[in-house]
Amino acid sequence: MSLPQKKFYRQRAHSNPLSDHSIDYPVRHDAMDWSSHYPLVIKSSEQSPDHESSVSNKRRKVENPLIEFVDIGCGYGGLLVALAPLFPDKLMLGMELRVKVLDYVLDRIRALREQYPGQYTNISCLRTNAMKYLPTYFQKGQLSKMFFLYPDPHFKKAKHKWRIINKQLLAEYAYLLRVDGLVYTCTDVLDLHQWMCSCFDEFPLFERIDNDDPVLKNDPCIEHVVGSTEEGKKVERNKGDKYLAVFRRIEDPYITKSSDS
Repeated sequence: MSLPQKKFYRQRAHSNPLSDHSIDYPVRHDAMDWSSHYPLVIKSSEQSPDHESSVSNKRRKVENPLIEFVDIGCGYGGLLVALAPLFPDKLMLGMELRVKVLDYVLDRIRALREQYPGQYTNISCLRTNAMKYLPTYFQKGQLSKMFFLYPDPHFKKAKHKWRIINKQLLAEYAYLLRVDGLVYTCTDVLDLHQWMCSCFDEFPLFERIDNDDPVLKNDPCIEHVVGSTEEGKKVERNKGDKYLAVFRRIEDPYITKSSDS
């Protein structure tokens, strides 16, 4: 199976996140069956006989590994494909709203799995609106890394509420990220970079990691965050600027204070 060609899957660069899209999403995280996305890693959830207790069902589900990395607005899947061999034991999920782009990513993953048996089994992608449904897919503290790469800048002030990084949504991201989990952001738009940084700086559960910090210098994700996506490569070709910012999820200071007192 040959790799798909992007020219057959082209779609507009961004999609309106507030439109009334028809999307199937789980009512809660443990209602989601991930076996079709990671068939060699996750066992299919089976319907249990009526006499079998719900407790034993839950125990069987716990045996499956959980998704830890999420790429929001993953585009054509460049980051997922780059990180898959670097973190073979981590399940990664891309979330994409555009139908044709999603089809490309899924076809790309299928082709890679066929060309390289046993590899790329830890990545997948689904169509959803992360601004609306993200908490229905994951449990509290499940994620260790979240990526927001070259998101739609929504330049008009009236549309800033559409930005995927805003003060309201940071509460959801903090809920889903474990303590010490990381959020990676990268954009070629300075105004958007400053906006995202200000949102994180004003939110009490995140702290920025300096770009010169050894943590990032030794982080294998960084070079791919900056340059593995289609947008990142386009900025590179046009010799544009790239603005990277990484934030760490920290302990809730209010909980820490109350436990110390």
